[in-house]
Amino acid sequence: MKVGISLPVRELKDDLGAIRAFAQLTDELGYTHLRVPDQVVRPKSGHLHEPLMVLAYIAAVTENIELVPSVIVTPARQTALLAKQLATLDRMSGGRVRLGVGVGGSAAEYEALGEDFHTRGARCEEQITLLRRLWTEPDVDFDGRWDSVHGAGIDPLPERPIPIWIGGAGLPVARIRRRIGAQADGWFALCSPEEFDGLKADIDAAARAAGRDPAAIGIEAGVAVVGAREAEWKDRCVGWRDKGLTHLCLRTLGGGLDADTHLAKAREAFEDLPV
Repeated sequence: MKVGISLPVRELKDDLGAIRAFAQLTDELGYTHLRVPDQVVRPKSGHLHEPLMVLAYIAAVTENIELVPSVIVTPARQTALLAKQLATLDRMSGGRVRLGVGVGGSAAEYEALGEDFHTRGARCEEQITLLRRLWTEPDVDFDGRWDSVHGAGIDPLPERPIPIWIGGAGLPVARIRRRIGAQADGWFALCSPEEFDGLKADIDAAARAAGRDPAAIGIEAGVAVVGAREAEWKDRCVGWRDKGLTHLCLRTLGGGLDADTHLAKAREAFEDLPV
């Protein structure tokens, strides 16, 4: 099981030195990936930098750690531009990008970005198809409901087709379960361990219906190492490992820590990993 960590950008805010130090420390320790959440404009959403800009900064100061925007609200963004941004980030980082996608829940954000909140699920499915083609074909012909590309492509292509993982609510609706099974390279499990088996069974069934091997679809859960559940974080890591997850993401966010304590907790958690 690969173990990564979430960059606590909501609490580090504009302390770029701390953001750089956290990224470099986790890279040096051997965390496999670094996750950054998405937000453009939402009502009273709090301080949060745009994730692709943050990850471009981090790509320049790290060597090995995988860069995971998770999750980008893709239907609120232009597909071809997003493909270009991610391909550039992948090139500049030496092939270290894994993309998390989702549909979000803020109608105000969609309105502000000029996109339709009510068709976001279907558009996300179309976007996944187009993103993969834009990352693998120098010239694309694509006629979709929302996007059309004729005899054009992005240059350069990414180092390799960027993996696409899907995130949803704690218990995603049936359509999202089918979307994961049919289209995703992996998914972010935001449910409880007790809810996991039933959810995974539905996703596995959707994968088989789409002619895919469920075992080829990765799964990642998150575990907080601070806050109300700090005392049980090691047990939760073991529990998720025993569920057969491929990835785990630790979080130092949520305890109101200062920058130095975020770094100390990241180091302490890595050194005390039970898996």
